[in-house]
Amino acid sequence: MINKIFALPVVEQLTPVLSRRQLDDLELIVVDHPQAKASFALQGAHLLSWKPAGEEEALWLSNNTPFKTGVALRGGVPICWPWFGPAAQPGLPAHGFARNQAWTLKAHNEDESGVVLTFELQNNEETLKLWPHEFTLLARFKVGKTCEIELEAHGEFETTSALHTYFNVGDISKVKVSGFGDRYIDKVLNAEEGVLTDGVQTFPDRTDRVYLNPEACSVIHDDALARNIDVIHGHHSNVVGWNPGPALSVSMGDMPDDGYKTFVCVETACVTAPQKATDEKPSRLSQTLRVTKR
Repeated sequence: MINKIFALPVVEQLTPVLSRRQLDDLELIVVDHPQAKASFALQGAHLLSWKPAGEEEALWLSNNTPFKTGVALRGGVPICWPWFGPAAQPGLPAHGFARNQAWTLKAHNEDESGVVLTFELQNNEETLKLWPHEFTLLARFKVGKTCEIELEAHGEFETTSALHTYFNVGDISKVKVSGFGDRYIDKVLNAEEGVLTDGVQTFPDRTDRVYLNPEACSVIHDDALARNIDVIHGHHSNVVGWNPGPALSVSMGDMPDDGYKTFVCVETACVTAPQKATDEKPSRLSQTLRVTKR
């Protein structure tokens, strides 16, 4: 799917390294810079791919995900906002509405180190039916040898949220993640609390854990690709570790049956402690990604 995005015809060349393209219903922004290649969907301000120069692709994107208006994309970095997980009321979308809304590209600039893009979403008729708050939500991305993501929410409200990042790995059975901390809520086992005794999370089967006192940096140790990915968290209360495992992967229409083998989700999140935004002080959530060879 990522190769397909970069092969799409250019609709508009915005700058020497930025172009607009179209895939089915969705408008895309493609970055082709000497330091990194990346792609975004304007729906959801969704980072689809990020490949630093000289590295394998860092993010995972499902080959089965439909590029349809209002349908969440499977992979990349979904922005879960203004709630994480199932909605409090029936009929509302899981993980909020930000990832299904059309955002606007408000600003972009570039230099020799990379490209900075700022996307904006404001409340509209549709969002007010789902969530009765006025807001301005900004998503800033700096893509180069590292990838910096910051979410900034303006208004008067409380939210839960996550940067639900899907990382490309060689083989999930050879992946370990450190830096999660010890205590977690296990969402596979009916929200039981558990303790990670050796500080290293592996993924032998379906895994869905909300870590309660994570370290500032999670490290994905990928033996198959002989690399590590550092995930540096900011303004968070939790980190989520997720992989659907074989049975759930088969049941998901927007994922290949064996899709679970080649990704792991490490999510910077505020789940157990909602964030408060005020007119004086926006709420923030940030994540910085860095690939290091072994």
